[in-house]
Amino acid sequence: MRTRAIILAGGEGARLSCLTAKRTKPAVPFAGKYRIIDFPLSNCVNSNIFDVMVLAQYRPQSLIEHIGSGGPWDLNRDFTGGVRVMTPFKARSEADWFGGTADAVQRNFTFVKQGSPDHILILSGDHIYTMDYDQMIQYHNANQAELTMAVIRVPIEEASRFGILTVDKDYHVTSFIEKPKDPPSDLINMGVYLFNRDLLDRALWEDHQIKKSSHDFGKDILPRLIKSEARIFAFPYTGYWMDVGTINSYWQAHMDLLSPNPLLKLYDRSWIIHTRTEERPPSRIPVSASIYASMLSDGCFVHEGARVESSVLSPGVIVGPGAVVRESIIMTDTVIESGAVIERAIIDKRVHVGANSRIGGGIANPVILLAVIGKNSEIPAGMGVDPGAEIGTDVVASDYPDPEVKSGESIQTKRKPYEI
Repeated sequence: MRTRAIILAGGEGARLSCLTAKRTKPAVPFAGKYRIIDFPLSNCVNSNIFDVMVLAQYRPQSLIEHIGSGGPWDLNRDFTGGVRVMTPFKARSEADWFGGTADAVQRNFTFVKQGSPDHILILSGDHIYTMDYDQMIQYHNANQAELTMAVIRVPIEEASRFGILTVDKDYHVTSFIEKPKDPPSDLINMGVYLFNRDLLDRALWEDHQIKKSSHDFGKDILPRLIKSEARIFAFPYTGYWMDVGTINSYWQAHMDLLSPNPLLKLYDRSWIIHTRTEERPPSRIPVSASIYASMLSDGCFVHEGARVESSVLSPGVIVGPGAVVRESIIMTDTVIESGAVIERAIIDKRVHVGANSRIGGGIANPVILLAVIGKNSEIPAGMGVDPGAEIGTDVVASDYPDPEVKSGESIQTKRKPYEI
């Protein structure tokens, strides 16, 4: 039986603040050298699924450039599948933009059903996990299911962020509620759906004809199907899974990687996370620098007397003499000048942090407040950026009204788009 995977990668990701100001959420860097989209893509090829469609919408250029022809994932194929990135298009009777996750698939269904795949595997492009989809396909076939949904248990206090399922003893799905305020269960929808093609075709077309529908899988398609006679089962997953849709969950996923025994096995050679990389020299750490419980990518240079603790450094990061980086995520080609102190911060690509500046803090505080710095921005020497403050993209020294940015404040560039 043939399976075609569809990765929904059009999310704006507004809750990721300035990290998604210039890129879609699945294109956000993760774990130093990767992008979030690398995880569902790698799960597909590691599960022997080499027929993949990526549905993009919001600011897709970074995603398109990263995926390219699919070479790093062995998806640069012409006749046996490969990867295709689909974006919204103007048709005579349709709007320019996808109206929801289900609408995105419906409007591309002419391409989805080409070659008559038996199964359609629908995936979210913004989750961090490793899953063998072949096991899910076997489970689906053994149950003679028409739809199988991957599920996982989470702490009950977090369950209201997700769709909640109830199942019988055979894991047949009996009810589904999307993001209830008072969740009746801790069993949540992971956003991984395996459909029989005919059921998906019928469900999408019926939803397309309902004018009041929001055309979303979680809000519309799934509740309607579960009330029908369709055979729907839940596939229990017990590995690591994280929806990195918020700044705090994105930061926490990185801290999970730095734990003594991380549940996400990036170093498992039997399940490689593939990505597009560039040639960089090895990282350099002189004798007087200190690195503790951290991940450093190629091309990093930690100078004399600098200290990096419980942090993730992307390629090309430079940490100047005497600078300190703690519990932080520093992205590609960021330069941290001497004496700067960075704690519980997320700093995007190509940021310049001036000497003796202070970003973030609150290491001892059980309440996590993160300082976030946008792409291409400057932090002047001696500047203070408090926990919970945000510096947007392309901010320069003249954009700061004061030498300290307080918690809850957001500084955005005053320059016009043509000046950037």
